[in-house]
Amino acid sequence: MFRTHVSVKAIGRLSGFIQMDPDFTAWRKLAGLQRLTGKVRWKSNTRPAPVLTAAPVRALVDEQVSIRGHFLPLHCPVTLHARMHSDEGDLWESFAHYNADERGTFSLTRDPSVGGSYLGCEPMGLFWSMQPAPGGREGLRLRKKSVESPYTVHVSLLEGHVSTSEGQWSELAAVTVERWYIAPGVKRIEINQNGLVGTLFIPPGPGPFPAMLDLWGMGGGLQEYRSSLLASKGYVSFSLAYFGHKDLPGPPNCINVGDSYFKAAFLLLQDHPQVVSDRVGIIGLSFGCYLTLRIPTKTGVKPSCLVGINGPVGSTVSLLNSDGRTKNFDSSQEFWNFDDEGCVIFKDASLPANIPPDKFLQVEKLDCPLMYIVGEDDLSTASIENADLIEERLRSAGKSHLLTRLSYPGAGHLIEPPYSPSARTSMWSVKPKKLITMWGGHPALHAAAQEDAWKKILDYLEKNLRS
Repeated sequence: MFRTHVSVKAIGRLSGFIQMDPDFTAWRKLAGLQRLTGKVRWKSNTRPAPVLTAAPVRALVDEQVSIRGHFLPLHCPVTLHARMHSDEGDLWESFAHYNADERGTFSLTRDPSVGGSYLGCEPMGLFWSMQPAPGGREGLRLRKKSVESPYTVHVSLLEGHVSTSEGQWSELAAVTVERWYIAPGVKRIEINQNGLVGTLFIPPGPGPFPAMLDLWGMGGGLQEYRSSLLASKGYVSFSLAYFGHKDLPGPPNCINVGDSYFKAAFLLLQDHPQVVSDRVGIIGLSFGCYLTLRIPTKTGVKPSCLVGINGPVGSTVSLLNSDGRTKNFDSSQEFWNFDDEGCVIFKDASLPANIPPDKFLQVEKLDCPLMYIVGEDDLSTASIENADLIEERLRSAGKSHLLTRLSYPGAGHLIEPPYSPSARTSMWSVKPKKLITMWGGHPALHAAAQEDAWKKILDYLEKNLRS
């Protein structure tokens, strides 16, 4: 077994940016005047107006952006304010306080934020630290609904160190950045055939390509943004809906498809003319992780590799039969806990001690590599305990070499592609009553985990699906 316990480090610094060397003589004279008057003169005939730059201005969401300010008064305080609207129209924003250097510049890849939404040198802090703007809807979680349009992030350079509580801001400069989940040329194909419901993404070019079956958790519906990003990296990817979708049978709060449904989805990928049939993997988060482990141990298919993120080894909801269909999700509340504010914590429901023995998957039957990712502050799944169980069972079967375990201090349940804002809590249900769930995770540590885990996932897929 290859096991990595990842210590959290600052996000890597970008290098090689263009140096600007204007004549600073007039600027230094102005700085002396500022010390005498105690005020910063933002408008002057002796230097250009402030400029804010971003490179690149269009990029995939997992790519870093270099943001810099130029032509500022020396050592002056400034604020960066990032804001964007979700696909549902909700406003998300972040603030960061910086100080210009002796050249009148600052760079997010080089300089620390001294206040605002995050602290320290965080090149992508403006993006991962975004939160719903004050006065917005309760319990929001940012998820891309339409991958065929970008998140458009407007970044403003403001005078002084300001925050959301201050209503009037003086904007000195601005730049707009587009963040995409899909690369040019990637094909998006809706699948609704032979009972299967999902979306297939195919990279540009004739192929054939390796492929991934993509499974999400108990939020239900159809989430496409991880699949479209995987396709942008050269993998055919099939995001599969399995409950809570209008085109699937039965009530939305239980799983009404069985093992044959997931086997058919895997075979659809395997038989596709643009897929290398023996290079197909599965990735899943939360209950999708359980399904990622269930498919190869119950259906007879032979994936090339598996990626499981913060999921249980046994079903956390009551099964109707051996085929994997479930009862109503809310029918088993014995191990639900609530914090002082009434938020539900599902973690104890997935403790191995609380899962009936006959509900455990026989992970010792796995014959392919497994990467299991743990957020150590996960409040939705007992990820550490489930990882320990997987490790123990594979070791007992003489298969320790199959497991790569990544563990991230301070990371919560929702380890997603990098630089996306984390949600420590979000709305779980509205009916029959409002319920907010706890996911866990501390913003800076969770952001570092997302960045590191995504890089390691891509390296792992490269090794197991391309080499």
